Amino acid sequence: MGLLRYTLLSVGGAVHPSSSSSRPLPLTPSKFSKCKFRGWHMASSPVKAPRCTLDKPVAGLTNKSSQVAAPTLTGIEDEWEVTKLAADIDPESISEWELDFCSRPILDIRGKKIWELVVCDSKRALEFTRFYPNNVINSITLKDAIMSIVQTLGVPKPQTIRFFRSQMKTIVSKACNELGIRPVPSKRCLSLIRWLEERYEPVYMRHPGFQEGAKALLTLEQSSPLELPDNLCGEKWAFVQLPLAAWTNALEITSIDVDRQRACLILSAGVSKRWIYAFYRKNRQTDQEAEAWEAAKKACGGLHFLAIQESLDSDSCDGFWLILDMPNPPV
Repeated sequence: MGLLRYTLLSVGGAVHPSSSSSRPLPLTPSKFSKCKFRGWHMASSPVKAPRCTLDKPVAGLTNKSSQVAAPTLTGIEDEWEVTKLAADIDPESISEWELDFCSRPILDIRGKKIWELVVCDSKRALEFTRFYPNNVINSITLKDAIMSIVQTLGVPKPQTIRFFRSQMKTIVSKACNELGIRPVPSKRCLSLIRWLEERYEPVYMRHPGFQEGAKALLTLEQSSPLELPDNLCGEKWAFVQLPLAAWTNALEITSIDVDRQRACLILSAGVSKRWIYAFYRKNRQTDQEAEAWEAAKKACGGLHFLAIQESLDSDSCDGFWLILDMPNPPV
């Protein structure tokens, strides 16, 4: 897999590439002109259950749910809606959900885009989908749907709900906050993104209102990278080993990428947060090493990791993150 390793050393400390079967490609401290962290190197190395409807009264739900405009849908959507809880799972063990609430490239009988709510947990023991017309998209509808899932499937309210579309932050956060659930904007909705990819051909493309070539209404944005906080900058790095690990641990890390134009590494977290994590001296060799590392990461499907250690000889890590950088879903 692609490997990226950070080692925090004192000023002037020597760095030696560790022996590894992954054949590391070292970038020694002498190659850095403005290195924030000394001593890093890159190496290449279910059965469907009955539909969960909101048409029947459910305790705790409002009277403003989506059934008001249900006739605008074609009716065929019912075939592809899923409400499932694995029989061998303890419902109490499901404390985190992954959620997407967005339009799909399909039109209803009015010629308006149909929206869909897709919910699952990381193991996809819980799966739920529901289609909605575009004139009921609000936090009330989402809150009602969350409570409907909880009561229909007999699962507890999740402690956390992750979502990866920044444009839905207001609606998702409002619904979650009113239910006492922690909303977390994060691209680390890996099971959800895979499921959306799986549904594209057998569900969305089969719908009679499918619009081939239509782009997603809510696209995933990429912001410009920011400088690291002052207390983590290179001038003080010898004194911030634990704060660095703690700061990084507080993030929803989604990827480490090489920016060859800036000659630096970019750490991405959450939905759109990005930081310049380290610089290296740009030359032909480092460009080749950076390109090889990115190619290795791509070859193993985006799998890579970040390790923070006191030194290359340490037997333990102050922090370790296994990261899977997945492409955006097709919808």
